[in-house]
Amino acid sequence: MEIFDPAAVSVNESATALDPAPSEAANEAFERASQGDAPAKKNSTALNKLQKRLRREVGRAIEDFAMIEPGDKVMVCLSGGKDSYAMLDILLNLQKSAPVDFELVAVNLDQKQPGFPEQVLPEYLSRIGVPYHIVERDTYSVVKEVIPEGKTTCGLCSRMRRGTLYRFAQQIGATKIALGHHRDDILETFFLNMFYGGKLKTMPPKLKSDDGSNIVIRPMAYCREKDIVRYAELREFPIIPCNLCGSQENLQRQVIKEMLQGWDKQHPGRIEVMFSSLRNVVPSHLADTALFDFKSLSLGSPSANGEPQLLDVLSL
Repeated sequence: MEIFDPAAVSVNESATALDPAPSEAANEAFERASQGDAPAKKNSTALNKLQKRLRREVGRAIEDFAMIEPGDKVMVCLSGGKDSYAMLDILLNLQKSAPVDFELVAVNLDQKQPGFPEQVLPEYLSRIGVPYHIVERDTYSVVKEVIPEGKTTCGLCSRMRRGTLYRFAQQIGATKIALGHHRDDILETFFLNMFYGGKLKTMPPKLKSDDGSNIVIRPMAYCREKDIVRYAELREFPIIPCNLCGSQENLQRQVIKEMLQGWDKQHPGRIEVMFSSLRNVVPSHLADTALFDFKSLSLGSPSANGEPQLLDVLSL
């Protein structure tokens, strides 16, 4: 065991190179399909279509935001949930045919939650042949000690988790940190900030950390959660539930999620339109004086409908 942080962080690591092929369950499904098993054939077809769709969407996001460059060492944060499993799976698939060479290393933060199945991720990652690190830090006890019973633990938990992962990325020389947030997460965060924070902001597909030491990427930014749910079922990933905060009721994010799911059912296509709006921002038609020079608008100045008069926010 290798010590990472004297303040109670330790790292278990492995780099066993085994067969990075699809899971045994997926292979069995394909074999049954070839023998005439109708349900298996249906599942294998669905899996193939979903993989192609997710691969296409991840590839487009990587290209649109220049997420991965030649020689990058991408630290894939693996929580044990459906999103991060799917992200690692698709990135491994893309890595085989990508026009640029890049390295993938999986990292899991073991937060010492009671009953956490420590063997699941090491066994899975060893089986598919992915180099990995298990970073151990007892954030669970800290969160439980600081946050009163019944209150939301997500804020403190995420800050501690992010800080630990940022530091570890620098230790192993990772040039990018990949997180498994998808399109629905990004929209939920947008409405959370609007309704509860009074800001128009969300999770960007690519972000530089405040101290400038890390680049965070979200390759699943264009992927729909319902596609990821189905993909995880077909691939039979060994899902590990979050017992720290996943069972908390009446979370603001859950309220927003239910709102968006309701809209999606009642108004098909609305989610897609809303996400498109995040990529088509017109500062001159909002009300942020830090992004648009409203004071300089006059009859002799360029129209706000033409070239926008953007302020140099870096000089403010």
